[in-house]
Amino acid sequence: MPLPEIKYCSCTLQPGFATYSAAGQLALFGSRTKNVSHILPFGSPGKSNELTRSYNEKRKVISISGVQEKYYLQLNKNTLSLGDRAGSHILKPIPTVRLERVSDLPANEHVSMQIARQVYGINTASCGIIFFEDGEPAYITRRFDFKPDGSGKYRLEDFAALLSKTPEREGDVFKYNAAYIDIAQQIQRYAAAAPVVLLEFFRIVVFNYLIGNGDAHLKNFSLMETEQGDFILSPAYDLLCTALHIDDSKLALHNGLYPGDYEEKSYATFGTYTRASFIVFAEMIGINTAVATKVVDKIIKGVPDAIALIDRSFLSEDAKYNYINILKDRQRCLLLSESAE
Repeated sequence: MPLPEIKYCSCTLQPGFATYSAAGQLALFGSRTKNVSHILPFGSPGKSNELTRSYNEKRKVISISGVQEKYYLQLNKNTLSLGDRAGSHILKPIPTVRLERVSDLPANEHVSMQIARQVYGINTASCGIIFFEDGEPAYITRRFDFKPDGSGKYRLEDFAALLSKTPEREGDVFKYNAAYIDIAQQIQRYAAAAPVVLLEFFRIVVFNYLIGNGDAHLKNFSLMETEQGDFILSPAYDLLCTALHIDDSKLALHNGLYPGDYEEKSYATFGTYTRASFIVFAEMIGINTAVATKVVDKIIKGVPDAIALIDRSFLSEDAKYNYINILKDRQRCLLLSESAE
């Protein structure tokens, strides 16, 4: 696979750059004056027996959950190499699983994260697209759990752990066996500034619905310890349009927003989640109706800006077309109202 021609920053998607911009270097590598290449100095997994052995050895020490293959990268000056548990970055190559448009997965996650950050102001993990020397793309993200003084890591607790969900108790679907209101209740229990954290959580839930992310399960939300020892919502991670690859559910958790949410008036009328569905959910978790309405309306109104980022992304043309259609369809669902019947 030849290396593509780069016209946009491989981190921010800002036009006019053939590699990472200064803003991209700062976000991904900690300094505007860094000069880290968007091309890794080694090949992708499976290209040779030696490379495969190297990847397999590194993968043994990875403890991050999920089905995608993930590896640690270590940054030394301006060079990235396969690392170990001390890796400063996480690398996700194109996975070997059978999915539609599987080669678009790295670009999908990258642009979804950029839409969340740039269009909707969601606090996300810093990320970018990077290429192996053979031209194959991968997703790269900077770890946010390392303390800046190098003294260790911040404590992270995902909501599967907080809700005592385990594969031993509930099988492989353990991380889907809940409702989003269960996460909200744990936030109210553990977060010091719960109203602020709940609002950020609500924004991410609506965003995931907009982009067709049917895999926003319990392990894809975490509370993170602060320097003061209290807990906030961690930067968002693993945001992507799963509907681009599989025929996915509208929401990841089996019990939806809350048990029985399909009986809510607008859902019962239209057979899908609408603006009203999310406003009812917001009220249930203690968010003021006017505030929640502003959040949902901003999500709806941001679609043209999201489409502009998709057009500049590293997705294939087919994937861009389908992602945009998914966005527009979810936007239409959010705009449904009984007065329009």
